Amino acid sequence: MRTTPPTTEEIDVWLAVLRAHGHVHRAESGPEETWTVWRTPSSAPHTLHHPVLALDYIAAVLRDVRVEAGDGAR
Repeated sequence: MRTTPPTTEEIDVWLAVLRAHGHVHRAESGPEETWTVWRTPSSAPHTLHHPVLALDYIAAVLRDVRVEAGDGAR
């Protein structure tokens, strides 16, 4: 369990890693701790308005990746 909120730099790194591995199509950082993320080229953009919301989104992507890889059980 986290005891500190994520930083904008941490979110930028997570999104870069997800993009590099093909789990996110595109991610753009915006003003005042916001990010816009596209999962696929044709998907609707998701705007994340706070680092905590961005980390929740990243966790959901990682859960999807784990299920797709056949590692649904923990």
